[in-house]
Amino acid sequence: RGFVVALHGIQSHGGWYEYSCQRMCDAGYDVLFVDRRGSGENAARRGDAPHGDRLINDVVHVLVEVRRRRDRVDPQIPVVLLAVSWGGKLAAITAARRPELVEALALLYPGLCSRVRPTSLQRARLWLARKLDIRHKRIEIPLNDPALFTAEPRWQEFIRHDPLVLRDVTSGFLLAHQDLTRESLAAAPLIRCPTLLMLAGRDRIIDNAATKDWSRRLGTREFTLHEYPDVQHTLEFEPHPEQFVTDLLEWLATNSCQKMASGVPGTSPITSPPR
Repeated sequence: RGFVVALHGIQSHGGWYEYSCQRMCDAGYDVLFVDRRGSGENAARRGDAPHGDRLINDVVHVLVEVRRRRDRVDPQIPVVLLAVSWGGKLAAITAARRPELVEALALLYPGLCSRVRPTSLQRARLWLARKLDIRHKRIEIPLNDPALFTAEPRWQEFIRHDPLVLRDVTSGFLLAHQDLTRESLAAAPLIRCPTLLMLAGRDRIIDNAATKDWSRRLGTREFTLHEYPDVQHTLEFEPHPEQFVTDLLEWLATNSCQKMASGVPGTSPITSPPR
């Protein structure tokens, strides 16, 4: 029914999202959840990135390979780029830069507009790091409280003891983060494929109001918004994640049918709730 390429957040990895991935696979989708370089099971240069373009190029490379595989199966099957949290930066930029690689874009509580921001002193240190090209200093990610991700005690324990969680990054990664943030915020008008946005109402990491403002500048009218008022950041770790996955599958099915019917991405309108 479709190929889904998924990107995780700054600390997480593909192993956090087994439930939703299994549901998508059961529904007939081929799902590839990519662990970002230096994250998850990728042990080399943990938490490092030479520059933002390196991370974008990684996503592009995966999409190109997935599309080659798709073309051998059926060129009419859509390729969907899905991202959670920080991965939303990479997904938004990729969809804007390389629209020919993505038939649809799903952004789940994307890290485009963050409520967790560096202090003035931290910004000054990053400015100095850029000026002096200091790229290998280790810096703790300011999200090491599992309660920021979920209120569920068992999932908090999972996060707390997960050996694959990324706890710190290099100054080079944070400089790439700054560059990616600027570009992703400017990317909205260049995103013209059908786009899904899912937000957690009690999110303490993502600025939902600013994210919705960003979505109003999207270059597509094929936009779907789902808000879950009583849940926290990681929808996967809520007591009843069935609802958000069902909504995701319905959106995927709608866009899969459109692609198969038209053969051209973005030509058939869908009904979207008001923004």
